[in-house]
Amino acid sequence: MRLKLAVHGTLLCRKTNIPLYNGTFALRKMSSLPQGSYKNLVVDKVKNITTIGINRPEKRNCVNLQTAKELQEAFKEFENDSSTTAAVLYGKGGHFSAGLDLKEISEFPNDFNFLETGNYCPKSSEGVGPMGPSRRIFAKPVIAAVSGYAVAGGMEIALMCDLRVVEETATFGIFCRRFGVPLIDGGTIRLPHLIGLSRAMDLIVTGRPVKGKEALHIGLANRLVPTGSSLNEAVKLAEEISNFPQECMNTDRKSAYAAMFSSQSFEESIQREMAEGLKVLHKESIQGAGKFASGIGRHGKFESQ
Repeated sequence: MRLKLAVHGTLLCRKTNIPLYNGTFALRKMSSLPQGSYKNLVVDKVKNITTIGINRPEKRNCVNLQTAKELQEAFKEFENDSSTTAAVLYGKGGHFSAGLDLKEISEFPNDFNFLETGNYCPKSSEGVGPMGPSRRIFAKPVIAAVSGYAVAGGMEIALMCDLRVVEETATFGIFCRRFGVPLIDGGTIRLPHLIGLSRAMDLIVTGRPVKGKEALHIGLANRLVPTGSSLNEAVKLAEEISNFPQECMNTDRKSAYAAMFSSQSFEESIQREMAEGLKVLHKESIQGAGKFASGIGRHGKFESQ
């Protein structure tokens, strides 16, 4: 049976309770963070592009419960901001993310109730996972700028993004295979769809590292760039796709996701594609056809005017 997935909703828990450690493990409800008040993230805007940086370099940007909450809030803020067209997710200090903060988990008591955190619920209306908003598809494009380690849960949130701009020396891998930590941030769902079941199974069962060149070869990376340039190149790519008519691009993007994850048949997919595409024709397509007729974009040229 094919998994149902809301195109800009969620895969899977919506509680906002998260456990905070203050000598004992106490659960308390945590309200939404005030806009911009992030401890473990650096959020900026470059023109109409939102950049979200995981800022725990001393931990190779592994994600604890606080960081997961902040990522959820930052992406919610991005989606609600009508002045932004795309986002770039990256890691500060040379690494994308080494995954879940296993040290934090190791300090949980044996009877710790993971479900009460709100990050481990099998069902969700907000797509919250251990790594943050990992079990959903965003309303607007998100690009991962991958440097250093993107492993375990860090690899899963790279897969969460629409595109991956990857540095030559970056490393992907299901490194959590060594410690009995499962993929529960969408990795077993997204990876086979991106690179095929055979290649995905190789990475899932062995946990082996994958460097940038191989990542590009198997389709895990969309762009391979020199070390130290992934953030700049990802922002450039985000700016490029932001120059297109946005409603049309996002309609096609959502149609592709729906066909991959939600539709039960080719007929259902093709009908949805037409139904949603019709909504764009009067808004953007007639005007776009007029530009082409006037000479703009002839011979495959990508022009902004």
